[in-house]
Amino acid sequence: MKFDIKNLASLARIRLTPAEEAALSTDLENILGYVEKINELKTDGIEPTSHVLNIENVYRDDTVVVDETSAEKVLKALPAAAKDGRFFRVPKVIEGIE
Repeated sequence: MKFDIKNLASLARIRLTPAEEAALSTDLENILGYVEKINELKTDGIEPTSHVLNIENVYRDDTVVVDETSAEKVLKALPAAAKDGRFFRVPKVIEGIE
């Protein structure tokens, strides 16, 4: 198999020296040769897997979190100095902004 290494390098936006081009061409030929060898294996009747181990999720089930607290209830609980209409009043953290 021959590769247009200059075109691949251009697509990848990398610069290669002639020695690097030759090495990359050899590496790609070896990789694809290995893939061809794997493709020769008989896999009839073998179920596809995503992992070699039988891994199960150990976390809890996802549930919808329902927030029973409404903004009105929270604002009623705040002191007058901590609210501004229907908004929370917080201390200024950036100097020089009015």
